[in-house]
Amino acid sequence: MTTEVKPSPRERLLEAAAALTYRDGVGIGVEALCKAAGVSKRSMYQLFESKDELLAASLERRTSAYAAALLPAADGDGSPRQRILHVFEQVETQSGAPEFHGCPFLAAQIELKDPGHPASRVARQVKENLTAFFRAEAERGGAKDPSLLARQLSLVFDGGSARAGIGADELTGLLAPTVITLLDAAGVR
Repeated sequence: MTTEVKPSPRERLLEAAAALTYRDGVGIGVEALCKAAGVSKRSMYQLFESKDELLAASLERRTSAYAAALLPAADGDGSPRQRILHVFEQVETQSGAPEFHGCPFLAAQIELKDPGHPASRVARQVKENLTAFFRAEAERGGAKDPSLLARQLSLVFDGGSARAGIGADELTGLLAPTVITLLDAAGVR
């Protein structure tokens, strides 16, 4: 007989923060977070200095899984063009799920407004890492201006994620042609 190990209060808080803030936004109250995690407010404040720190830790915890779900393997095959398109294929697939609410990192930045907020700093780093991925692939692919292309691709990514996240647009058949146009214009192979 195996006994199921119950996640620690810290783990439960991180999970609750990830789920509730993605679904309901960062304005979710401490009571709701604690109730969902099955943890007292006192315990939460013993584990995290503040709700802000909990939000930042929750976003930080999601970064690896987020990158793994979007980016091709670092040592994977494929041309730079294919590797860039892979990212957009992933977000297009993810956007079809009913629980898709856009990029959680972009949403946190938009809602928080304060670039100095601990969760904003985590989110900004994730977005900078994605742009850096696009820039590196654009350089490898011979783009005329890799930095400009990386910024354009980030704009398409964030715009597509946001529009699909609020239900304003369906990404299927929209992202890939847009990205291909940008890649062609930049001369990426």
